[in-house]
Amino acid sequence: MRILEEKIVPDSIVYTDSLGSYNVLDVSAFHHVRINHTDQFVEGRNHINGIENFWNQAKRHMRKFNGIPKEHFNLFLKECEWRFNNPEPKAQLAQLKQLVRENLA
Repeated sequence: MRILEEKIVPDSIVYTDSLGSYNVLDVSAFHHVRINHTDQFVEGRNHINGIENFWNQAKRHMRKFNGIPKEHFNLFLKECEWRFNNPEPKAQLAQLKQLVRENLA
């Protein structure tokens, strides 16, 4: 809980499924919205499909490394975030080329 309170801005909205271990979030400084998948998958615009999709892709990508050093996990996760937000290989290559050009200049 301490880590969540350090990382999440007060008055933020946190979306989770209805797993019982998330009950502790109901007494925090942010608003907790649960989506009960047994009753409904989406409540208006509230759903967790995006984050579930991201974690699915991240785990699939990192699995090929057969373990990641704990001290470098944030870098691997940042790479997964970049790949998720830039899904087209041509766009990824263009961005990488631009970064190389900028760093060589």
